[in-house]
Amino acid sequence: MPVSLLVVSLILLFAAELLYFKIADHYNIIDKPNHRSSHTAITIRGGGIIFPFAILAFSFYAGFVYPYFLVGLLLISFISFMDDIRELSSKVRMLFHITAVALLFYQLHLFVFPVYWILLALVFVIGTINAINFMDGINGITGGYGLVTLVTLQYINAVRVHFTADGFLIVAILAVLVFNFFNFRTKAKCFAGDVGSVSLAFIILFFLMQLIIKTHNPGYFALLLLYGLDAVSTIVFRLFRKENIFKAHRSHLYQFLANEKKLPHVLVTSLYALVQLGINICWLAFLSASNFKLAAVLVLVTGLFIALRFLLEGPRRLLKPAKI
Repeated sequence: MPVSLLVVSLILLFAAELLYFKIADHYNIIDKPNHRSSHTAITIRGGGIIFPFAILAFSFYAGFVYPYFLVGLLLISFISFMDDIRELSSKVRMLFHITAVALLFYQLHLFVFPVYWILLALVFVIGTINAINFMDGINGITGGYGLVTLVTLQYINAVRVHFTADGFLIVAILAVLVFNFFNFRTKAKCFAGDVGSVSLAFIILFFLMQLIIKTHNPGYFALLLLYGLDAVSTIVFRLFRKENIFKAHRSHLYQFLANEKKLPHVLVTSLYALVQLGINICWLAFLSASNFKLAAVLVLVTGLFIALRFLLEGPRRLLKPAKI
């Protein structure tokens, strides 16, 4: 993208975000802290609406290269934004999610595969979207982690293997940078909201699946490894404690670090982003060509992560049901 277009895009995205703040303030689209929150002040919700807006605006410019992906993104963003305004039925949300992911699969030409593979992919993608959404709980974590993932994908697209149309990743990165300006701070101006975390997850998965289809290498899911380890291990520990895994909670490692250990949100977020960046660099430098090495490292990293959780949180917190 020309430098002039980058500058204009950045200015327009800042203007769009500031305009949304005025709208959200007028219509009282705010996040009020509760006993599960990791924040204490009333804050504008839904600042992540800039992510689908950026993709939509660039699609106009680029000539709607990925129309089914775009429609899917708008659908899942719309229902997520509605859920930010007032709580919706889980059945309604799931219907929109399934429809959006089906459009994503159609864009990626996945319906040529057997039905059981499509169903497995559907469960995996919807599960990943929701896991990324659940990981959005402290200032900067969605934007910081998302930025690392998108920048890595842009590097791969520009230097390693060209897997997606030029400009889309850059625009997504610019949108995350603008959002981070208002969210990656001690006192956030806004939160991503479901519209932000869900839409960003949808965008990242689209690019990631394009890359995997292009290279026939599913190991690129390692670019989401740290989120995956935190999300999956938390589900397993909650099952051990006989908790309802669909109920809101504060059981993730990052929540423990921010809430119980009182570490600054920006510090915890930076740790997550830097660790994932290190994983990405190692993957690209040493592991991408060897499935055996990747499997061995995944086992090692998973073991280290679980051991770290036991060391920091203790077996009682992780395995014992909470006293009522």
